Amino acid sequence: MKLKFKTAFLPLAALAFAGLAACSGKSGDAESQPLHVLLIPADGGTESGTLADYRPLFDAVGKSAGITFDLKVAQSYGAVVEALCSGNADVAFVGPVTYLQAKQRNCAQLLAVGVKDGQSVYYAGLFAPKSSAINTIADLKGKDVALGDVNSTSSFAYPMAMLIEAGVDPVKDLKALRLTGSHANSLAALIEGRVDAAALSFDSYDKAVREGVPGATGVKVIARSEPIPYPPLVVNTRLPEATKQKLRDAFEGVAKAPGIKPEMIRGYGGAQIDGYDAHFPPEKFDGAARKLALVSDELKGEILKKASQR
Repeated sequence: MKLKFKTAFLPLAALAFAGLAACSGKSGDAESQPLHVLLIPADGGTESGTLADYRPLFDAVGKSAGITFDLKVAQSYGAVVEALCSGNADVAFVGPVTYLQAKQRNCAQLLAVGVKDGQSVYYAGLFAPKSSAINTIADLKGKDVALGDVNSTSSFAYPMAMLIEAGVDPVKDLKALRLTGSHANSLAALIEGRVDAAALSFDSYDKAVREGVPGATGVKVIARSEPIPYPPLVVNTRLPEATKQKLRDAFEGVAKAPGIKPEMIRGYGGAQIDGYDAHFPPEKFDGAARKLALVSDELKGEILKKASQR
């Protein structure tokens, strides 16, 4: 069975290139011109926060391999897919859903996946205030829940699949759904009491705690997902094979390159990781694809309709 990940629900897709004016879409030699990198808006959609997360890594790769990068932040997850498929992005940091969407359209191949403590996985979570009586997914019936971007793996797709598997219908059983656009916004909605629970990645939550976001330590975990393949770096399929190989070699060896400090090796949410695996098998995303197939395009449409109600 071929699992399809349509882009019918890519927010702002028509505006995908608003922030990409400087991207030429060229795919020449990495030594003669910068490679255009597009990042999903992992830090609440703010350009400065997302760039701060990933610039150290790309600076390290550039320093060790002599590659120049031009980093930009997309306005949405869907904009990354459109930029890859139009040739306006050479390299991108994406979530598993975004990767699968771009892969289906033959716009992206895996470049490298982060490794921490010998693993390349992360987790989605559902969170509630420590003071609340919500302790399980079943307790969410009749409650308001905040979600991130509709194309986000860990702030939308996986949490919705978790609800479905627990026998909770996201449309019929929840009182309200709030699409906030990002992990950080969902956590803020929870901390401020605007919702009863929120879906976001554990990496995003850990970042909030690490950075001392007020109220972040006042929430508890309702549910934790199964391991999800780590958000990957992908490369545009249009790039020359020699450039792709140079990039793979550069990311694979960057953690051990001379003059590179450990704190420069960053992953999702700006967290320090051990390195990158440029030989991560693409088929390891197949399990995630089957899980994500629970959240059909029809269900997404119903969720969007419910989220628009006030």
